[in-house]
Amino acid sequence: MFIDRARIFVQSGRGGDGMSSFRREKYVPKGGPDGGDGGHGGSVILVADRNVNTLVDFRYRRLFKAKIGGKGEGSNKYGRNAEDLRITVPLGTIVKDEETDQILADLSRDGQEVVVAKGGRGGRGNWHFRTSANRTPTFAEKGEPGEERWLRLELKVLADVGLLGYPSVGKSSILRSVSAAEPEVAAYHFTTLNPILGVVSLSDHRSFVMADIPGLIEGASEGVGLGHDFLRHIERTKILIHVLDVSGMEGRDPIEDYEKINDELKKYNEKLSRKVQVIAANKIDLLDGSDNLDRLQAYMAERGREVFPICAVTGEGMNALLERVWQLLETYVEEPEEVTEEVVYKAEEKPDFAVTRADDGAFVITGPRIEKLVAMTNFDDDQSLRRFQRIWKYMELDGLLKEQGIHDGDTVRIESMEFEYHE
Repeated sequence: MFIDRARIFVQSGRGGDGMSSFRREKYVPKGGPDGGDGGHGGSVILVADRNVNTLVDFRYRRLFKAKIGGKGEGSNKYGRNAEDLRITVPLGTIVKDEETDQILADLSRDGQEVVVAKGGRGGRGNWHFRTSANRTPTFAEKGEPGEERWLRLELKVLADVGLLGYPSVGKSSILRSVSAAEPEVAAYHFTTLNPILGVVSLSDHRSFVMADIPGLIEGASEGVGLGHDFLRHIERTKILIHVLDVSGMEGRDPIEDYEKINDELKKYNEKLSRKVQVIAANKIDLLDGSDNLDRLQAYMAERGREVFPICAVTGEGMNALLERVWQLLETYVEEPEEVTEEVVYKAEEKPDFAVTRADDGAFVITGPRIEKLVAMTNFDDDQSLRRFQRIWKYMELDGLLKEQGIHDGDTVRIESMEFEYHE
């Protein structure tokens, strides 16, 4: 089953908690703190694998969670780092953050990888917090929380050559005749509903990958039919074989079909309309006196397009077509990206903290620094609580709350923690 889109949830592992312990040896009184740090949580990594061809695995499994880091131990022993969770995806997978629609990666090379959720840092053991004023700190940090997000995966097939054209013009028949691929061939439109890849082998050990792209129809650029799904797969091809039915069996005009399909390409993506196209005039065995082929050749000659009369069923003309495609692939040069104006993206200057009012009247503080501090603080330990209060004062959060009109006894909420405010 060919699946080219998927939605998954990824969550990296939380860091392991730091240890609070003290050195205890027979002849070493007052040995001091020796709590070790927690291990790092596992990250979630997507890896492009050439042996994977579809996103079908994500149809049955959508939640991916890495393991948490190990806890620190006494004698300054570090906790075990959790293994990263590596998820294989096909070449040509585009990874997007669902919330922001930002493209995180375009995985087009075998072995290419991207970290989509970074594992949390391990909490520090109590030996980190010893000072001249406090030689016996009893607290340690909790592990840093992991990251989580919903991702959208979109697959664009990687093929050297794409077969382009209306439904039932013979694209699948061409692929069957020149490769070992076995797309379904039937006498009805949209027999092919998913891209099918085949390896075309020529003499002297030459070969290239050809994709049978499902047929396009008028309005595909606006999403009519399955237009966007089909057009997306043409973007990565180097050469297009535009297959036209010159038999006139279905009352279609090949010149009109050619113009309509190219108009859809241009509407969807200007770059697609500039791709090198070779015209395959198929079904010449069914011409029966029609002048469609002659008209098409004259029309294309005026526009500098090469026309190859073929019959996909008998194989007539196929060798000449494939040899020409090979020559074009050998001289193919990737079109550079058009840059009309240099755009510099600047990070928006946002305050470290934001205060809002909840429906129940509580003052809600948000911001990565304070949220991480709360998550990594052990509020059951008095020394840890006093350290939190010192950092709170350093962040000048009291002044921010007063600006919002807080009073004694009001509730302050940070993530899942609630505090009662007092001057």
